Amino acid sequence: MTSPLLFEHTDPRLGTFALRTLDPAADAALLHGWVTHPKASFWMMQEADEAEVAAEYRRIHEHPHHDAFIGLYEGRPAFLAERYDPSRVELAGLYPSRPGDVGMHFLCAPTDTPVHGFTLAVITAVMEFCFSDPHVRRVVVEPDVRNAAVHALNAAVGFEIVEQIAKPEKDAYLSVCTRERFEAARTALATDADRTARTTRTALAADADRTARTDRTNGTNRTDRAAQGVTR
Repeated sequence: MTSPLLFEHTDPRLGTFALRTLDPAADAALLHGWVTHPKASFWMMQEADEAEVAAEYRRIHEHPHHDAFIGLYEGRPAFLAERYDPSRVELAGLYPSRPGDVGMHFLCAPTDTPVHGFTLAVITAVMEFCFSDPHVRRVVVEPDVRNAAVHALNAAVGFEIVEQIAKPEKDAYLSVCTRERFEAARTALATDADRTARTTRTALAADADRTARTDRTNGTNRTDRAAQGVTR
């Protein structure tokens, strides 16, 4: 049986994103295809088989301070998200934790038909999910220093890089995003999206107007030539 939805977020341009609890057994095959894909190299499970993927997410499922979720886009599985207590998991002893800190990972499913702005919409939905808990004050992440794409996404939703840290499996940029910074970034993103939409509408209207004027001009010219032919 599919787990009930825990959270829904509507992106004004792309539609509905949601999260449900991950089922380690039922979702193992799906996850295996995602985490072993070449584009998921920073997830560090490239060589895992399906049984190993199931075991890893069973461990997370049973952990008291770590959770995993399947993300849905318009009702279909489209991304993976994890939430954890960074003072006990991933970053224990590596940074000065504060009450209200929560850690986050996310991974978009591989696709042959990428949608512009989709990954930004996914991280926004995951951040909305984290901050839907009123006790959460900061989201803390530790992406690989080489992962330039995720650093740009993190910055777009309000993360600040605090410092570079050495983890057993990678060198990472410890980054934090407060609730206030996320809300400010979300407002800025909405303003940019609205400005882009207005610019697009203006450009389309201008193109339509130019086309209409051209059609009217061509029509007049054709009429004039026909009239001249009759006169002769």
